[in-house]
Amino acid sequence: MYRPPSEGGSNSLLVRFTRNCPWNRCAFCAMYKNRKFQIRNLDEIKADIDAMAAIRDELLNLSQKKWIPSQGISQGINRRAAVEIINKHPELNNHPGFVMLFNFLTSGARTAFLQDGNTVIMKTDDLVAALMYLRRTFPTIERVTTYARSKTIAKKKLSELEAIRAAGLDRLHVGLETGDDELLAKIAKGVTGQEHIKAGRKAVEAGFQLSEYWMPGLGGKAFWENHARHTADVLSAINPHYIRSRPFRPIPSTPMHHEFQAGSLHLLAPEGQLRELKLTIENLDVTSRVCFDHAGNDWRDNRGQLLFSHNYEGYQFPGEKTKVLALIEKGLRA
Repeated sequence: MYRPPSEGGSNSLLVRFTRNCPWNRCAFCAMYKNRKFQIRNLDEIKADIDAMAAIRDELLNLSQKKWIPSQGISQGINRRAAVEIINKHPELNNHPGFVMLFNFLTSGARTAFLQDGNTVIMKTDDLVAALMYLRRTFPTIERVTTYARSKTIAKKKLSELEAIRAAGLDRLHVGLETGDDELLAKIAKGVTGQEHIKAGRKAVEAGFQLSEYWMPGLGGKAFWENHARHTADVLSAINPHYIRSRPFRPIPSTPMHHEFQAGSLHLLAPEGQLRELKLTIENLDVTSRVCFDHAGNDWRDNRGQLLFSHNYEGYQFPGEKTKVLALIEKGLRA
């Protein structure tokens, strides 16, 4: 079940609006491979939402609690009820969907994430209808987020994006990866730096919270400087709410892993990664929160401690920019 770490940490309700990824050509990515992209129809989506709501209601009934939306439901459901419902429906035992739903409910039922790789590609009217249905059925939800491609956002009319936002989609998670056009072409991202800027600005104008992800180390030794400078330029032009670091690692079976094995892709050593990171951060001119909320951000100091907090809210720029640069220098001295 693919979702950002921040949505796992907040125990988001996962609702599949689309299946897999419509692009699915990125040279670094191993997700959704050999799986056909599909847009689920509105009736299917509503049926899933109804099924989850039915389990919620049964859990509440078994807990002998009344659900009062304004008071939340996390205290209304107990584990005894979960055991009872599994005894009634053995197929739910060890079912990842049931575990996900139970964790969502007991954590407060406040956030939801729409799967899979590019929900915004749906027809606007259908996406709006599905969002409104989800919000009506689970009125305790305070935040709904999803993945989106820059190319798709750029093609949508601003009025469509505003309608989607008004229907209840709060945050978009976008894979920027790099702002360097040569590297974007090399990794088959299917978008240019200017298209990233156009999409990012349009998303912000439509009222979304925007999380942009970049990949330190993606260019290896050959592209590291252009990757750092141009990524900082594009992110500065967008000024998203969140900038999230996802360091590059060659994943087996991907084209970039094949390049690495063949010796045509030369990765940066940890010191080189930090020098690239330093150049990126130095050139960032944003009011974003810069986040290292992923296990891949594993640079350490001379005592073996992680350099950066993995907190989902990260570091507020520009105020904490000097702090991040000082942490990088600490890593370089290790």
